[in-house]
Amino acid sequence: MKSFFIITNTDKDPNSVLTKSIEKYLRAQGCTCQVRLADVKKEGSFHYTDPEMIPEGTECILVLGGDGTLLQASRDVSHLQIPLIGVNLGTLGFLAEVERGSIHSALDKLIRNDFEIEERMMLKGTIYRNSEVIGEDFALNDIVIFRDGPLRVVEFQNYVNGEYLNSYLADGVILATPTGSTGYSLSVGGPLVSPSASMIILSAVAPHTMNTRSIVFSGDDMIEVEIGSGRRREMENGIASFDGDTMISMVTGDRICITRAERTAKILKLNHQSFIEVLRKKMK
Repeated sequence: MKSFFIITNTDKDPNSVLTKSIEKYLRAQGCTCQVRLADVKKEGSFHYTDPEMIPEGTECILVLGGDGTLLQASRDVSHLQIPLIGVNLGTLGFLAEVERGSIHSALDKLIRNDFEIEERMMLKGTIYRNSEVIGEDFALNDIVIFRDGPLRVVEFQNYVNGEYLNSYLADGVILATPTGSTGYSLSVGGPLVSPSASMIILSAVAPHTMNTRSIVFSGDDMIEVEIGSGRRREMENGIASFDGDTMISMVTGDRICITRAERTAKILKLNHQSFIEVLRKKMK
């Protein structure tokens, strides 16, 4: 690899000190490198990184921040099918593999093409009000539908491939990818899943029951979640969240249709560690 693009979370790299160091190192090795500081979008369809700013011929996108930064970057650029690698300036770093102290050795591996590429499935969520589409977005980790308003449970009606499955009285519902199985889904008791798998994990958030369990579906299934009416048949408000970023309001009767996206996120791996090794180290 000789052509790089850097996306930096400036909250994690104040004054771009590390970013400038990486850029200088790459240029000293005869590589091309451009830098883009991640910023909240003002206009357009991107979230933090305008994909039109990425030069044609870019071979690798370096994302400096944490897992959250890498998630948002992947959503913005996944349609370009350029592989990404994260430099972890955050905490756990399940996705952002490279640690601050091993950056130069990681860059050397990238330059001599000593890496693997993992394709991670993504989700597409389309929200309907009656038959009209009122919102749509993609997620690499998860799509969460949760209540909005007074502190009370809401009914979430769940359908699989058009067939009624069940209803949860709960704070919310999580639809996670294998990548997202180590995130919010894990915190509510969902299973850990190898990132190379293709499946959708359905979990309830704070369900008003004693025996609710996560359910794992094929990646080819279509999951629909509809906001039910509240107590005394009142109108309820909800929100659909995509990777904890994009928020789309929903009300009773609205439904979100979630399927595997046609696009995938390409994540570069340098250490050739198995999923089991990563789990052992990260989860201690």
